Amino acid sequence: MRSRLDGVALQIRKATTRDLPQIAVLAGQLVRQHSAFDAKRFLFIENPEKGYEWWFGKELQNKKALILCAKLDRKIVGYAYARVEPRDWNALLDVHGALHDILVADSARRKGVGKQLLERTLKELRARGAPRVVLHTAIKNRAAQKLFASVGFRQTMLEMTCEL
Repeated sequence: MRSRLDGVALQIRKATTRDLPQIAVLAGQLVRQHSAFDAKRFLFIENPEKGYEWWFGKELQNKKALILCAKLDRKIVGYAYARVEPRDWNALLDVHGALHDILVADSARRKGVGKQLLERTLKELRARGAPRVVLHTAIKNRAAQKLFASVGFRQTMLEMTCEL
């Protein structure tokens, strides 16, 4: 999928192994963002980029997984990671798409990249048979919540954490 933003070509496509180093940098930003929201709740490991590059390398081989990247010119400025998940009795969820990660670099925010990336992710999950998509978003991430609501997401659960 191609479109233009401020005269620059935007491409949203399935990620490849060659994309993983740039996507891993963005994933590291996501880890740091969540750690800044609540360091006691969100796991932080040294060099999350290395871990994400390894994990996403495995997930590219998983037929249930989807990794998309958004490119402006030749630079990856966003990514989304999702999977079709089976019935989960603990969470009371039937088969569904799970949107695990979506992030747009600061330099490309508020230009429609996130919405286009999200809409493409939903389209791909629907094509894979997901009847619904479930995601978790940090309470402090109001911008993401607004984006998700703009395409039809509704609040269904509230996670609470207690330190022991």
